[in-house]
Amino acid sequence: MARWPAEEGEGPDAAWLALHAEREEVERALALCQARRRFAKSPAEAGDAQREEAELLVNLDRVLTRIRAAEYGRQPGARRW
Repeated sequence: MARWPAEEGEGPDAAWLALHAEREEVERALALCQARRRFAKSPAEAGDAQREEAELLVNLDRVLTRIRAAEYGRQPGARRW
């Protein structure tokens, strides 16, 4: 049975798929953090969750920027810097 390079962890698609997997992890953590902030029993817990949410948003922005760059690089005729 033939396997795609991304399934084997090789090739250019593997890095692109890894970025999307990282994005999914960050988005899930962000959703949990937002729920913890909304349903916190104390202001201290809500504050901690809000700080963590801010860190996750920065991380999500970083990952999405890397995904956009990778998607551009996958286009035919894309420039390499």
